[in-house]
Amino acid sequence: MMNQNLSFKFWRVWQRNFDVYLATWKVNFIPPLLEPVLYLFAFGIGLGGLVPRVSYMQSDVSYLAFIAPGLVAASVMNHGFFETTYASFVRMYFQKTFDAILSTPLTLEDIIFGELVWGATKAFMAAAIMFVVLLGFGLIALPLGLWILPVALLAGMAFSGLGMCFTGLVKNIEMFNFPVFLFITPMFLLSGVFFPLETLPGWAQAVARFFPLTYLVSALRGLALGRPATGMMFDILILAVLAVASCYVGIVLMKKRLLK
Repeated sequence: MMNQNLSFKFWRVWQRNFDVYLATWKVNFIPPLLEPVLYLFAFGIGLGGLVPRVSYMQSDVSYLAFIAPGLVAASVMNHGFFETTYASFVRMYFQKTFDAILSTPLTLEDIIFGELVWGATKAFMAAAIMFVVLLGFGLIALPLGLWILPVALLAGMAFSGLGMCFTGLVKNIEMFNFPVFLFITPMFLLSGVFFPLETLPGWAQAVARFFPLTYLVSALRGLALGRPATGMMFDILILAVLAVASCYVGIVLMKKRLLK
């Protein structure tokens, strides 16, 4: 039933959000541009002075080169997740955008999937901006590093889907604090963004394997350094499965919520 109600008209929802983005592009463009620079200086250069080299795949790399792809992964997570939680919730309840769109031939499935694709697009654009910045610092190995962009788009869909699942469940906007504190923050700290997972205790490594960011960091780090790990295809497969599953569940939960 859901597949029958989903059409290519979802692009109209994407287009609407993109038009709003263009109207406020300066506000939306500057943070993803400055974010990697600030992180690189604060962690890569500052902390990198204390930890000049990090072991990766049986060789040493600079801490700056090690942390850079992790920052791209974290940016993909944040932009995808927060776009389909706080931003989608505001459009749904406070701005009444969903109600307005429903007066058109679009279905609920079109609206929700359009939101998901837009969240993935925001994640991709943030990754693309960071990619250019890191390329300027010489922290991306080409041509293999170009694969960072399609992987980021796939991961953006996965994190957008996860965000939409929470949006379909929370009663009010303040309740997003729970998934952010209990899910996003631990994932940001324990998924290998800032240090190798091997330095964590065994139980923490086991927990990290349940975080999708762990697989994204692993894939992007291998691509950025030009040294893909043997399990990189498995990492990408995990992200693909999560993208499909989370988007499907997100649409089901949101449809149930909106039809109440």
